[in-house]
Amino acid sequence: MPSLNFENEKHTFRSYYDENRNLLEIAKASFITLISSLTRAPEEVPISKIEGRVKEREECIKKFNLKYRTSLEGTNTPYSIADHITDLIGLRVVCLYEDDIEKIKNSLCGHLTVVDITDKISQVENTESSFGYKGLHLDLKLDETRGGLPEHSEYKHFLFEVQIRTIIQDSWSVLDHKIKYKKSIPNGLKRRINSLAALFEVADREFREIRDATLAGIQEEDVSEEQIIRESDETHSRNDQPRFQYARLNAFSFLKIASHFFRDFEFEPHKTDGFTQEILELKSDISRGKFNFYMREAISKIKEYKSYFENENPLDKLNPYTMIRHCLYFGDRDVFSSMLTNAARESFDSWLSKAAANS
Repeated sequence: MPSLNFENEKHTFRSYYDENRNLLEIAKASFITLISSLTRAPEEVPISKIEGRVKEREECIKKFNLKYRTSLEGTNTPYSIADHITDLIGLRVVCLYEDDIEKIKNSLCGHLTVVDITDKISQVENTESSFGYKGLHLDLKLDETRGGLPEHSEYKHFLFEVQIRTIIQDSWSVLDHKIKYKKSIPNGLKRRINSLAALFEVADREFREIRDATLAGIQEEDVSEEQIIRESDETHSRNDQPRFQYARLNAFSFLKIASHFFRDFEFEPHKTDGFTQEILELKSDISRGKFNFYMREAISKIKEYKSYFENENPLDKLNPYTMIRHCLYFGDRDVFSSMLTNAARESFDSWLSKAAANS
């Protein structure tokens, strides 16, 4: 029974904790699996990590003593320590972008019973001169359906806390805990700490806006295939000088054009970026129309060579990137010679010679 005797309640809590320690660990692992499943649902939100812990026994008592004891004893309200430790099982979901936090929250709240929500993001953002830890805390428990399943029956009444943060908010939280003095300190030092926290806040916002600008850049390059073909035709003349100025090739237009020629291949962003840069280092003024021209003029020939090469070398394959290298080399041997290794050039040139002789 709850009481006002702190020593008795400490003893009761320690007994409860020790008796349930293994079950708490099992529940934690189960909750991590459940949260991992639920956070995959909302619009494919990218998750950095999901982790959990069972709060240490003495840390629970310390938290109760600092946060709840004085108020409860001041109003003569009997208490049980376990009833006030809502984060005995704690999970952390770390996502990439600020606006993903709300999506994750909606997904979890739609499938679990919500006990309480602490919005530390709004608490910080609604102040004019304060910066600090930001994140969203949800106190949750299994809903009736999940709690009724046999595998959850032993711990269906356990509360657990889920903290949702961005990578940058999570990084600041780690650093913030390492700053030992933050309040009763000289103003100059306090301002420096606030400035550092503000930089993290700006970084979070910029990271999200860079994502949005990247998506906008991809959309801008989503021109029709007819437009790309027209640019290819009009930028190519006998002296190889463009008569019209068109958009310079970038990673977004490369993706647009390459995906047209290799519809079933998934071009990974970081590889696309590096490969496009390699092309630009060899021909800095190449336009998207010119790149498309090289691909259009050579792709059928390169597909023939691919069949020959893989028949002769069963253990080797020409992937789309390698085929694009051959297309560029076929289009301009002087400029794009270094796109192929010596062995690759010799093999390709020899095949071209034989093909020409047989035609």
